[in-house]
Amino acid sequence: MGSGGPGWGPALPPLLALALLLALPPGGLGKPTARQERARPGAAQHEDRPGFQYDHEAFLGKEEARSFDQLSPEESRERLGKIVDRIDDNKDGYLTTEELKNWIKRVQKRYIYENVAKVWKDYDLNKDNKIAWEEYKQATYGYYLENPEEFQDATDQHSFKKMLPRDERRFKTADLDGDLAATREEFTAFLHPEEFEHMKNIVVLETLEDIDKNEDGFVDQDEYIADMFANEEGGPEPDWVTTEREQFSDFRDLNKDGKMDKEEIQHWILPQDYDHALAEARHLVYESDVDKDQKLTKEEVLDNWNMFVGSQATNYGEDLTRNHDEL
Repeated sequence: MGSGGPGWGPALPPLLALALLLALPPGGLGKPTARQERARPGAAQHEDRPGFQYDHEAFLGKEEARSFDQLSPEESRERLGKIVDRIDDNKDGYLTTEELKNWIKRVQKRYIYENVAKVWKDYDLNKDNKIAWEEYKQATYGYYLENPEEFQDATDQHSFKKMLPRDERRFKTADLDGDLAATREEFTAFLHPEEFEHMKNIVVLETLEDIDKNEDGFVDQDEYIADMFANEEGGPEPDWVTTEREQFSDFRDLNKDGKMDKEEIQHWILPQDYDHALAEARHLVYESDVDKDQKLTKEEVLDNWNMFVGSQATNYGEDLTRNHDEL
């Protein structure tokens, strides 16, 4: 897990990730598109694994980090220097924790809205700048609804029968004015519910439904572990699974009744006392602040450049041509 620097507790709260699956042409012409999955807890916990992938994605955004894979170390350092100049809002030659936190938040916000813009045209079939529930249903499930005979596999049938009403429930929760047509902001809440206060109950409910295999309304320790590890070979559990069992007992099951209820699940996946951007900013400062003055010079950043960007983990080529206000 983390380095032990400030901001990293004994049980790091998870970030949330939302996957768009089966992305194919919409409108019922192809197989189903963009089936929503829950915002999976634990999908992006901080780990200082080789390449500092977590740090790169937090600092740059996942898409940008991935597309800089071909850069040489020299090119990465040069681009990073230009990024540092942009993060330094007051132009005093230092990066503070606050400036880094604000940058990371802008990167995340931009990723979310760019993701929505990328798929918007696939669902706004009548081009009225809204996405009606019927449009989304047709684009996502039209092929399945019109050709059920092609879905003979019991697993596929169960999946689509489960996801359609679940998507409708999430859509209606995001649709604040209740007109069954999502504005861009409402559709953003539908695709990224973990970012919106009024969607938190849906995130918790979907997590519970996915992990609660015995459908008793709770998540016990075995269900919690099974969501992240399948012991198909029947051998001894790896050490990290043993650690996760301890995490469950010590930090997840707050009332010590052997299971998590909805309130405990929310504390796990949407902790109120955790700001991932602030934690990552503190981590970057802690790891790079050679003179321990609680702020970073450009030299300190560049000396530790591989934590921020690496030679195979960034893409700010396109971003350097953007207007600063876009971030």
